[in-house]
Amino acid sequence: MHRIVPLLPGLGLAALAAAIAWPVSALVPVVSPLLVAIVLGIVLGNAVPTLPARFRPGLDFAAKPLLRLGIVALGAQVVLGDILDLGWPVLVLAAVVVAVGIATSMLVARLTRVDGDLALLIGCGFGICGAAAVAGIESTMRAKKEDVAAAIGLVVLFGTAMIAVVPLTSSGLGLDEATAGMWAGASTHEVAQVVAIGGIIGPAALEVAVLVKLARVIMLAPTVAILELVMRRSEARVRTASAEAGDESAVPAPAGQRPPIVPLFVIGFLLMAGLRTFGLLPEMAVTGLGIVQTVCLSMAMFALGRGVQWRALRSLGGGPIALATMTTIVVALVALGGALLLT
Repeated sequence: MHRIVPLLPGLGLAALAAAIAWPVSALVPVVSPLLVAIVLGIVLGNAVPTLPARFRPGLDFAAKPLLRLGIVALGAQVVLGDILDLGWPVLVLAAVVVAVGIATSMLVARLTRVDGDLALLIGCGFGICGAAAVAGIESTMRAKKEDVAAAIGLVVLFGTAMIAVVPLTSSGLGLDEATAGMWAGASTHEVAQVVAIGGIIGPAALEVAVLVKLARVIMLAPTVAILELVMRRSEARVRTASAEAGDESAVPAPAGQRPPIVPLFVIGFLLMAGLRTFGLLPEMAVTGLGIVQTVCLSMAMFALGRGVQWRALRSLGGGPIALATMTTIVVALVALGGALLLT
C-alpha cells in the first residue's frame, strides 16, 4: 500500500481526463480518445505549469507502465487468421509501408534539419499505427516529451486530412471498394481514421481497411525489437570507443544489465494477438481488453501531454510539417501502388 497510495492523485487526474476524452470521441468519431486526452494534457500543462508534487508519481506511472499495458491490450484486437485470409502479400505490403515511412522520414529529416529522434517518431507513427506507435517507440528510445507530443499532433493532423483525401481520390481514380479499403488501411495513420474512411466508402471497403490496418499494427512488435537491438549495438560501440579513449565509466555494461532486445510489453502484445487468433479469448474478454486499451492509452497520452509547453512546440518551426507532408505523400503513394497490385 505504501507504493500504491502515492500514485493515486496522479492516476486519478489521468483517469478523469480519460473519462472526459471517451464521450468527446463518441460525439466526434474521427477524433480518437487518445487525441482528446493529449490535448487535455497540453491545455492543463500550459494553464497550470506547476501541479502539486503529489500528482507527479501517478502521472509518471501513467506515462510508462500504463502505456505498456495499453499496448499489450491492443494485441487482443488482432486476429492473425483474418489478416492472412487476405493473403501473405498484405503482410509484405504492411512491412514495406512501415519501412518506407521510417526511411522517408529519416531521409527528409536531413533536408529539413529536423532532429533525428523526432523524425523517427514521425516515421513510426505514420508508418505503423499512429499515436500508439509513437508512444511505444518512445518508451524504447526515451525521446523528449515535446518530440512525442509533436509527433502525435502531426499523426492526428495528417491522418485526419486523409479522411477526406482517400475517399475523394478513390472516387476520382475509379477504384472499387476493396482496392480503396486496402489503400486506406495501408496509408492512414490511426485506426479510428481508417474506420471513418471505410465507413464513407462502403462496407466492403471498411472490412478490408481494418484488416490491412491491423496488419500494420502487428509491425509494432518487430519494429520495437529492431530499434532496441540497433540502440544496444550503438551504445555498446560508443562505450567501447570511450573506454579505449580512457573513460572507464563508459565501458559497456555486462550483458545481464542491458535492457532486453524484445521488451516485455512487446512479448505481451504478441501473446495477446496469439490468444485472440487461436480463439482462446472469449468475446467478453476481447471487449474488456478493448476498454482497458483505450483507458490506459488515454491516461498515458494525458500524462505525456502534461509535460508539453506551447513555447517548446512553437520552437519546432516548419521543418516537422514539411517532413510530415513528404512522409504522408510517399507512404500514400506506396500504399496505393500496393493496393492496385494486390486487388
